[in-house]
This record gives sequence, C-alpha cells and structure tokens, in this order.
Amino acid sequence: MHPLWTFPFIIMGSTNSRQNPPPPSNNTYGGKNVDTCQRDSKQNSELYDLSVEIEEPSTTASEIPNSDEDPEDVFYKFVILHAENDIDEAIRVQHLLQNKFCVKPGIIFAEMPCGRHVLENLNDAVNGSAWTIILLTENFLSEAWVEFQSYTSLINALNKRHKYNSVIPVRPLNNPLPREKTPLVLQTINALEENSPGFAKQVEKLFQESKYRQQQAIWKTEKMKERH
Repeated sequence: MHPLWTFPFIIMGSTNSRQNPPPPSNNTYGGKNVDTCQRDSKQNSELYDLSVEIEEPSTTASEIPNSDEDPEDVFYKFVILHAENDIDEAIRVQHLLQNKFCVKPGIIFAEMPCGRHVLENLNDAVNGSAWTIILLTENFLSEAWVEFQSYTSLINALNKRHKYNSVIPVRPLNNPLPREKTPLVLQTINALEENSPGFAKQVEKLFQESKYRQQQAIWKTEKMKERH
C-alpha cells in the first residue's frame, strides 16, 4: 500500500478523472423519500475548490438513533458513498454490515437530509462517521460526482490524523468494478471483496470498536466547542 501522501498527486493526474464533477447547488439524496430527493448530478466547476474546505464534524452520536433522537446527535460507525443507481445495493451492504457483523449504526448517502447543499451533506456524512465506505461498482465510473466524493474523503483522511485508514473501498457481490478499472488513487488501498473467503475476517479486523470510540470522543469534543 502506498502512503496516503501520494494521493494529491494521483488525484490531479488520474486517467479516470473527469471534468470538474458534480451536482447542482441544491442536490441532496434523500431521507425517507429517496426518489423525490434524487436529481441528476451536473458538472460544477466550483466543487473541487470547495472540497478543500471540508469542515470539522457536524453530525451524529454513538447509539443507534431512535424515532425521538435528532440525527445530528448520532455518530455513525460508517457511511456508504455510492452511485445514484446503486442505492439498493448500498442498502443491502448496509444491512449486511449491521445485521450480520453488528457494525452499527450505519447510513448510506441517500439517507442524508433533503433540502441541504450536497457538499454540506458530504461534509456531515464523512465527519459524522468513523469509516467512509466507497461502493465500487460499474456505476462508479459513470458518475463524476461519485469519484469526487471519494477524493474528498481521502483528502479529509489526509488532513485529520484520527481519520487515517478510515476510507474503505468495497467491491460488492453485485456488479463489482474490476480492479483494472479502479482509479489509481483507490488502487492504493486494499479493498474489501465481498466474494472473498476472507471477507468476514477482514470486516472484523477493520471495524474495531476501540477506533470507533476514539473518533466518537473527538467528534463529541468538536461538537461541544461548536455549541459554546
């Protein structure tokens, strides 16, 4: 594995990079009504400049949220970044991690609140969870916005020591992205392969409770500073 400091150079020269990516200013995936909150991701030249302004954590707490709990008071164990066409697969992986491996609470990007700027949701998703999972499917390369999400997550991990090794590429069972098509910046990180015999052991090794508690404590400290 190459050291994380190589990422900025790869990002600028990746053969898989596209025109400055993503979405329009009001894009948000959706909360409970995912379909009504989706919209086409349009190219926006301001996104790469804004990505370096990712702020300190602003969402989530330690226990599984209940109906009376504010989502912004929950610190998730993981968030899954995914292509718009991969919402069903992202939900499946979310349930797999939560129900089979007890890695919970988790959230997918489509569940982020509606009505907010997409970059604000991305900032909260990455900073409000201990691990950022990047769902590597064939749809990954069809959306520049998804690549942008990945690069932003890696930059965030570079800038914050407690986020080191918190970005996890995952090749799911359905429609996985072949290794040879994976952008170089993500090839430097060992991906979780769902069809691998060692998948269960890798999950147990990666999602360690001690690391979650460490990040949660830092997140809580930052929240306290913001409120005062």
